[in-house]
Amino acid sequence: MPYLRSFILLFFTLLPALLLADEKLKGIACRSVHLGYPAPEGNSFYIEMKILSSAPGTYFMACGWNKGYFGVQELGNGKKIILFSVWDSGQNDPKAVEEDKRTKLIHKDEKTRIGRFGGEGTGGQSFYDYDWKIGETLRFLVSSKVEGNRTVYSGHFFHSEQKKWIHMVSFSTITGGANLKGYYSFVEDFKRDKVSTTFARKAEFFNPWIKDINNDWLPISKANFTADANPVLNIDAGITNGHFFLITGGDTNNTLKLRTVIENPNPIKTPPADIPK
Repeated sequence: MPYLRSFILLFFTLLPALLLADEKLKGIACRSVHLGYPAPEGNSFYIEMKILSSAPGTYFMACGWNKGYFGVQELGNGKKIILFSVWDSGQNDPKAVEEDKRTKLIHKDEKTRIGRFGGEGTGGQSFYDYDWKIGETLRFLVSSKVEGNRTVYSGHFFHSEQKKWIHMVSFSTITGGANLKGYYSFVEDFKRDKVSTTFARKAEFFNPWIKDINNDWLPISKANFTADANPVLNIDAGITNGHFFLITGGDTNNTLKLRTVIENPNPIKTPPADIPK
């Protein structure tokens, strides 16, 4: 299967970094943990997420792909937001990228704030104030539309109180004409003040779907458990009641080996009918 070969190639490209321990992170931050989803190139990636425990300085990233990521954060002051980012180059200085090579804003909701980021590549980012709750089902959709050498990536989320989908933002970036690929989710501690390691962060990821380039919806039934170079072992992942989960920090006990492929034997048979077109 071509998409599985691509996923394996991406995994082994990242493997040296995953295996190389970085003692500088030990005791400073919770270890970042990820789920990688083998699936074909597509034009839509839908997933639901439920946060079970959090702490200030946490990013729960639901919809990640090779050019960006989409999820929610609890900031250091406890404020909660939705974040959608798209890369535009491999540089680290956002001001050094030539204007015609930058990520371009195509659309934003009136409540969406826009910025630029650097330090991990460069690109465009957007923020939406949203006071998400522990135990709330959060729903995300990333879609793509190829326009010549660029691709427009759009982020939608379901507003639980307003009971409607919000088209948060659309960014165009240079891709060579590629759609979505390289799907993943993660949980990250970005506060990194030593105290942050004492709090467990846990989230479930479920009902994931890819709409392939033939516009067929395909369920995601497998996830590969990986982590960053932080050597600590108070991390875990698995599946419960048909939901993948990730947990890191605090008194977490590790029960699943890294690089284990987790399989959901009974994925949902049809995608939600209200997913934006």
